[in-house]
Amino acid sequence: MATENKNLSDYDKSAIPDASNFRFGIVVAEWNEVITEGLFNGAYQALIENEVPQANIVRWNVPGSFELIYGSKKMLQTQNVDAVIAIGCVIQGQTKHFDFVCEGVTQGIKDLNIQTDIPVIFCVLTDNTMQQSLDRSGGVHGNKGTEAAIAAIKMAYIRQQATLQHQFNHQPKLAAAALQIEDGTLKLEE
Repeated sequence: MATENKNLSDYDKSAIPDASNFRFGIVVAEWNEVITEGLFNGAYQALIENEVPQANIVRWNVPGSFELIYGSKKMLQTQNVDAVIAIGCVIQGQTKHFDFVCEGVTQGIKDLNIQTDIPVIFCVLTDNTMQQSLDRSGGVHGNKGTEAAIAAIKMAYIRQQATLQHQFNHQPKLAAAALQIEDGTLKLEE
């Protein structure tokens, strides 16, 4: 697996943008609660460690991972957030249910990222066993929730910078000859 040689909780704090003015939504699936609570705790702690005020973290619970899509959509529409972290866990069973849920959640989160201007971070474990999920929600491989929170901060920053750049690029331009300095005062020549 990709996490075998990487601790999901490791990151370089000096490389993380200032997150103190961002607002984050976290949508947490109640199914496989021992796992999703571990993921939430990792995400929450990473946000707090990176100066996000507690008041700027909004948590909503949904019944299961499939409901993360609707919960995230409503969070985007109503909570004025800079990014959403969708937290869930689907563990392989004996039926194709696993495949359908994983595919649906993956596509749904992808669709939200295409349809809206606010990033939605995919923090859904799709493991073969409960032990693999435990290992990735605060166990031997670290915490995928931590990794998702850092991704959310970085994506919120990218969104902010892109928005500022767009606004700057679309400001009306003043002709250089229209500006005059008279008696130390900048005046616009009409």
